[in-house]
Amino acid sequence: MISKPERVVLIGVAGDSGCGKSTFLQRLEDLFGAEFMTVICLDDYHSLDRKQRKETGITALDPRANNFDLMYEQIKALKNNQAIDKPIYNHETGELDPPERIDPNHIVVIEGLHPLHDERVRGLIDFSVYLDISDEVKISWKIQRDMAERGHTYDDILASINARRPDFDAYIDPQKQHADVVIQILPTQLLEEEKPGEILRVRLIQKEDVKDFDPVYLFDEGSTINWVPCGRKLTCSYPGIRMFYGPDDYYGNSVSVLEVDGQFEKLDEVIYIESHLSNTSAKHYGEMTELLLKHRDYPGSNNGSGLFQVLTGLKMRSTYERLISDKSQEKAAV
Repeated sequence: MISKPERVVLIGVAGDSGCGKSTFLQRLEDLFGAEFMTVICLDDYHSLDRKQRKETGITALDPRANNFDLMYEQIKALKNNQAIDKPIYNHETGELDPPERIDPNHIVVIEGLHPLHDERVRGLIDFSVYLDISDEVKISWKIQRDMAERGHTYDDILASINARRPDFDAYIDPQKQHADVVIQILPTQLLEEEKPGEILRVRLIQKEDVKDFDPVYLFDEGSTINWVPCGRKLTCSYPGIRMFYGPDDYYGNSVSVLEVDGQFEKLDEVIYIESHLSNTSAKHYGEMTELLLKHRDYPGSNNGSGLFQVLTGLKMRSTYERLISDKSQEKAAV
């Protein structure tokens, strides 16, 4: 039986639908354990059901369709180790179901479209990540999925994307400036002509001067590094792999950027890359690679998105352990 937490650690996972939040949450379960972690989908705080949104023309991305006051009060209560009666948004019916009882847990993850939108909620979060997919990759992925699995036409898919773009640009995308870490997925730069979404360039944008967070770096902290790891220790098919690390500015914040362009041919060889990374917060040599290999079938495991989801999870675990240690020291001092 899981013990009652002395301190609830709150994690925020933000991003558009279809950006990889579910896969990232599965990777967090590997680190914390499913019983140790409670996930709250912020769709449950819709103030307008599907029918009302259709009647008013207000999308779920619009803050007016969400009850941020209730969201703040309930997340604050959980953070203060108090149980809540959380509403439930039924995705099948598009209606609000009766609430469910949620008890505090060691890790509470709030995930969805708006974890970082409301300043009050944002102030409660101990560590946050924004999953940022470029338009080119997002369109390619949605076309592949909806045409193959749902029978939608190309024109219908583009119309759907364009219809929600103004609200995404206005209300969802700006949240990334508040995140401690941004995982940015872009088309590759290794090929001049490439179908977007097949080979990816993935950037881990890490905010500097965040309490309890030490950014991961490659070779030499603070330097600018361009590295081609392919060779005797890392097998690479055409067009290969290119890595980058260096300082940058992101929405007026000083950040460290780690980048992987290309995909891994043999996941067990990623340990060679791991051996050149520092501040990974792994508990032992090879843990990062082991976590990738554990679920090699997860989307993105063979490129930078899986690698950086694992790294971000390791940093979240480190933050959690520091916060719990601080809490224990405070309790001992009383």
